[in-house]
Amino acid sequence: MPSSTPPKRVRKNPEARRAEIVAAAAAIALAEGLECITMRRVADELGVRPGLISHYFPVAEDLVAEAFGVAATTELDELIPADRLEGEALEDLARFFLLTTGDRFDGMSRLWLNARHLSRYRDRLCDRVGHQEAQWRERLTQLIRDGVAAGVFRAEDPEVTAIQILVVLDGLGVHANTERTDRPPAVTAMAITTAERELAVPAGTLAELMAAQRWLNPGTRPRAG
Repeated sequence: MPSSTPPKRVRKNPEARRAEIVAAAAAIALAEGLECITMRRVADELGVRPGLISHYFPVAEDLVAEAFGVAATTELDELIPADRLEGEALEDLARFFLLTTGDRFDGMSRLWLNARHLSRYRDRLCDRVGHQEAQWRERLTQLIRDGVAAGVFRAEDPEVTAIQILVVLDGLGVHANTERTDRPPAVTAMAITTAERELAVPAGTLAELMAAQRWLNPGTRPRAG
């Protein structure tokens, strides 16, 4: 005869519980927007009381900022891993563009749009957006520096080149919520051609590497338009 005693709850340590809360909030942010992160919404997602969420995040804005930061850092770690090998700068840059021109990246583009808009009114989120922008800039700059050191790139100022690439990507990402099936291929590839021009890489090199990587990883698809 089965026991009627309810299963005993396993108490999570504070670090694990906090990480669980932030992960749930980040998932809500990506799917529904940062405005939808509330104590009750996260509590419902985890099946706990709202009081537990406020115990770890007494100020809701702290949770919103942390959720954005975790989502943005997770995406950056996939695009340009912190532990990437220094001798593979050209291949890593091609992989970066392959991932940022895929449909999956649209979700992150929407979140950045959302965060930058809300950061006008929310100081904690504004600070986190600035921090994340610096992380992306530093990670791409280091990749370019590695390529210059290896002789596959030429750049007078790697940081300026990194900023140019990111500005083009941000500009293209602004259209994440709009129809782009009629976008000219030259516009879709603008960040790639900018990188090739500024890094003195032969035209078409990155596109060829992206095609090879896409063939090796069939699950990666380019964004339409």
